[in-house]
This record gives sequence, C-alpha cells and structure tokens, in this order.
Amino acid sequence: MTKRIVIGVGLALVFSLVRARGVVAAAADEKGVTRVTCVGDSITFGAGTKSPRTHSYPAQLGRMLGASYVVTNLGVSGTTMLKEGDHPYWKTGQMKRALESKPDVVVIMLGTNDTKPQNWKFKDQFVGDYKEMIEEFKKLESKPKVFVCLPPVVPKTGNYGINEAGVEEEMPMIRKLAEEEKVSVIDNYSALKGKDELLPDNVHPNNEGAGLLARSVYEGITGKKFDGEK
Repeated sequence: MTKRIVIGVGLALVFSLVRARGVVAAAADEKGVTRVTCVGDSITFGAGTKSPRTHSYPAQLGRMLGASYVVTNLGVSGTTMLKEGDHPYWKTGQMKRALESKPDVVVIMLGTNDTKPQNWKFKDQFVGDYKEMIEEFKKLESKPKVFVCLPPVVPKTGNYGINEAGVEEEMPMIRKLAEEEKVSVIDNYSALKGKDELLPDNVHPNNEGAGLLARSVYEGITGKKFDGEK
C-alpha cells in the first residue's frame, strides 16, 4: 500500500469518526433542547421590526433563553383566532407546522386582528375557538405547556380596523378561558401599555417594543425576569 493510499484511508477514518461523533452530539443536543413554538399574527412574525428574522419577539426571545432552547416563529400576518374571521390562523400552513413541531412549550398570541369589525361580529365564537386551539396542542404527544398571551395595547385609534375597545373586551375572556383550560397567561398588554412611541403605526411594535414582548414571554416561560443583553 503506497503512502498516499495510507494517508487517504486514514483521513477517511477520521472523517467517519467525526461524522459519527457529530451524529451522537446532535442526538444528545436534541434531547437537551426545549422547543418553543410561537403562534400568532404579524406582531409575532415581526412586522414593524427592522428584520423579523433577527428582531421579532421570538428571535429576541431565543437569544434570551439561550442555546438550550429552540424558538420557532410561526407568526402569520393578518391572522385571527376566530375561525369565521377574514384570515383564520387555523387555515394556514403555519398551524400545521405548529402541530408538527413537537413543541415542549407553545405560546399563543392571537386576537389583535379579531378586533376588526368584520371579525369581531363573531365574538361569541372567540372563546370556543380559542379553547379548541389550546386543546389541539394539549393532545400532542409532546404534551407541551401552553401559554396564552393578552394582545398588546392598541394606542390612539389603532389602524387597519384594529382597535383598543376590542382588545379590552378580549382580555377578560382570555383570562377566564385560561383558568378553565388550566393554562398560564402572559400579560403582553401591560408590557407595552404607556409606550405608544414603540408602536409607530399603533399596532406593530418596533425593535425595542418587540424586545419588551420577548422579556414578557421570557418571564412567563421561566418564571424570572431577564437580566442581560439580548
């Protein structure tokens, strides 16, 4: 066997070991990771931020939580909780992805677009639809812990038909259904209340506003305040 062949075989063995170790490491990492799936509308997606990929609240939340968590942003702009709404989250591909994501934690923040007049006329169905979504996640094999969020404040007169009156009407509904479903509530309304400047179009938070939502969700998931740089 020539020297060149010996070197080649040696390298092949090294690469095989590296690949094998990589598979083992990946499997170990997979077992140690907590999967967080964020369900929501354009606020979750990150509309209004510099870059949804890096500045949406789920993106900032991922950095806050660290390497032992994987946060997936499944926000879809314009979507409603209401099945009779003009763009139900239920009918999106992201809903299917959310159910298939094997989540350990699910964070639901829907309701903002439901306040639009054409949607809120079906408000009697809001609680039932919300409970059904919670149940869809509860029955997953991964048995995720589900959190429901109060929608952010809508400053001034709102925009796009979205309005504060509807959000104020939704909040006690969400608190009550959360109690009945035995899931935790994250108060994203208070996170931005009085900070109108962080919602330039009166609906979508900017980078800083999304950061405050991330901190609010971090506190909900971990039970402690975030103290550090994101």
